[in-house]
Amino acid sequence: MKRKKTLALFLILILALGTMAPVLVSADAPADAETAESRSISGKGLASGIAIGLASLGGCIGMGLAAGKAVEGISRQPEANGQIRSTLMLSLVFIETAIIYALLVVILVIFVL
Repeated sequence: MKRKKTLALFLILILALGTMAPVLVSADAPADAETAESRSISGKGLASGIAIGLASLGGCIGMGLAAGKAVEGISRQPEANGQIRSTLMLSLVFIETAIIYALLVVILVIFVL
């Protein structure tokens, strides 16, 4: 089962990179500075989209796994409900913070670089 998931993620990655190939490959050098600037901006947008997409994907998977394990823990030990819930909330905050840091890096890439 794990092998199938890994293969599916690998195929999705290959498909995504295949659709981006025309954007990433340029046959000739830019004719003027304006064209070079527009290619730079489109590259920043593409890189930013990929970065925030991967960060949010990882965060969503992490949050889902954490919530699932918390529900399992509460169902096994209902008396530890409060402690499990508070640990879950703290871990969700840390995961969300990592996603917000990725968003800040993407904003810096778009507007500063």
